This record gives sequence, structure tokens and C-alpha cells, in this order.
Amino acid sequence: MTTFTALTTLKGKEPAEALGAAMENLLPEPTGIGVFELEDGSGIWEVGGYFTQAPDEVALALLAAAHGAKDFAISELPETDWVAKVKRELAPVRAGRFYLYGSHDAESVPEGVEPLLIEAAMAFGTGHHGTTLGCLKALDRIAADGHEALPVADIGCGTAVLAMAAARIWPGTMIASDIDPVAVDVARANAKANGLTDRMLCIEATGFDHPDLAAAVPFGLIFANILKAPLIALAPDIAGALKCGGFAILSGILNEQAEDVVAAYAVEGVIVHDREEIGEWTTLCLRKT
Repeated sequence: MTTFTALTTLKGKEPAEALGAAMENLLPEPTGIGVFELEDGSGIWEVGGYFTQAPDEVALALLAAAHGAKDFAISELPETDWVAKVKRELAPVRAGRFYLYGSHDAESVPEGVEPLLIEAAMAFGTGHHGTTLGCLKALDRIAADGHEALPVADIGCGTAVLAMAAARIWPGTMIASDIDPVAVDVARANAKANGLTDRMLCIEATGFDHPDLAAAVPFGLIFANILKAPLIALAPDIAGALKCGGFAILSGILNEQAEDVVAAYAVEGVIVHDREEIGEWTTLCLRKT
């Protein structure tokens, strides 16, 4: 099915949200609307809509003018079988002892690895992104050094691949939490696909605001593969939830942002154990002193 996109930018959160709300009244109706802040500190927001019919260019031009936005850029997207495309492009990934694969590559799993099945349609958190790959490699190094960093929490878990990786090598129940209920459903589905349902507690939570997380404190290892700003905001909570000697594996951090995150955690007594850059992304493995 052919789809169309209409994208624009403007300054400020409130005007962007107002424009997004106004787009809901368009005919033909958009099948989805997104309002996002650009992560460059400019204060510029992007507003976009997806359509299954060609959008009304005149109506979009009037909306842009009324809300002080740039003219919408309208594009027609070709018909694409996205799952087939993902299957072609997301080849299996080796991250230390861990081997991440889709069901279409089940025959490729080699001997002597810790396999993790992530379905192709669940593309976020497959290990192909430098952030997820960096976290898995950091976990592998901790385990190779003889640490059994329990209990484990995966905050902002997405597919829960990080919590599942910990469950592959250590005993006990891993907690995987996300603010998005859809992500929690995906996490549960992946746990089931990997035979880890009884080893994973998948919960919807904002940060550490959940009784199951509170009951498990202090943690030996906390994963947080999110973004710089929430990582810095969570620094006191993560530090407070760690055991003395416990680890925090953090990513979602652009290389040029890493020192700001390091500084925020150093104030809380959580300092660099090791770090790795993969492409434009840094993964920090920190330890509570």
C-alpha cells in the first residue's frame, strides 16, 4: 500500500503540539501523527503525519501558516513489505558470548553461544544499533571478569534483550521495565519466545516508581539504554538503587555527550569502570564506589 508523509518544523513545544492536534481534523485523515523535539538543543520541533491517501496540500499549507511552521514537505513512500525488508537487512549479531537472531535465521545459531531470539518485526533492541551492542558487550566483560551482579533491572527495556541476556548467564529473576505498555508487551513476548517467562518480571513503570523495583533494591546491575537527558535525571535514583560495588550500564549517549553523563554520576559516587564507543554512540559501564 502506498503511503504519504507530510513533515514540517517549528519553534517551541506548545505550538508544535497545537499543530499536531490540528492535523487530526484533516481530510483525508492521517493514520498517525508525530510531534518530536530535535535533539540538537535548538528548541526546534518536528511535526509529521502519515497518510494512506494523498494529503490535502492546500489544507496543510494553511495549517503551517496559521501555526508559524515551515511549509510541509510531502513525500510519497513506495509500497514496502517491511517485515521482509527487516529480515533481509537484520542479519544475526554476535556481541561477546551473545548471539542475537530472528526466527528466520534459527538455523544459523552456532555452538558455544548464548542465543537470544528477537523477532524481525520487533526491530528496536535487536543488537544492530551501537547502543544495544555496547550494552551487551559491557555485560559480557563484567561476566568474564567473574562478577555475578545480581539482582538485575533493565530500565526502559524496549525488547528486554538486555535483561534476557543477563538471564542467560546468571540465576534469578530479572526485572524489565518500560514506561510504554506496548514495549512491556513486546518484552513479555520475547521472554516467552526465549523460554524465559519464569525468569523475567516485565512491568510498566516510570523510572523506579514501582513496588516490584522498590522491593528488589539494592541492585547489582542496572541497565539504562535510553537518552542523555533522562539518564542524567535518573542519576540520583540509579545511584541510590545500586549496591556498593554494583554496576550501571548506560547507553543511548552520543559520544560528545558522554562526559556530561559521567560527571552527573560521579557526583553520586558512581564512576567509570569502562567505556566503549561504537560509531557515534558511547556505552558507559559505571560502578558504585
